[in-house]
Amino acid sequence: MPVYEYSCAACGAFTALRPMAEYADPYPCPGCGDEAPRVMLTAPMLANMDARRRTAFATNERSANAPRSSKSQGHGANCSCCTGKTSRLTLHGKDGSKSFPTSRPWMISH
Repeated sequence: MPVYEYSCAACGAFTALRPMAEYADPYPCPGCGDEAPRVMLTAPMLANMDARRRTAFATNERSANAPRSSKSQGHGANCSCCTGKTSRLTLHGKDGSKSFPTSRPWMISH
C-alpha cells in the first residue's frame, strides 16, 4: 500500500498508509480527528528506487505506445541471415550437414 500525504487545517501535514482505491478520500487527522484532504507536498520517491527497477520502468514507458519488433530491427550484429555473411566457425557439407570445428567437438549439432 502506498503512503499518501494529507494536510489538516489545525494540525498541519501528516502521512498515512492507505489502499490505492481510497487515494482521493479524505483521512481523519491523527491529532484532532478532523477530515483532512489529500495533498502533494513532495515529489514521488523515484530517485531512491533501485537502478534495475528504474531501468525496467523506463523501458516499459518507452515501449508503451510503439514497442520495437525484432522484424524491423533485424536479429543483431552477428546474424548471418540479415547481414548476408556466413560464419567462419560453421562448415557446411554438400549433404546439408553442419560441423563446428572450433567449437565443442563433443556436442551434437542440430
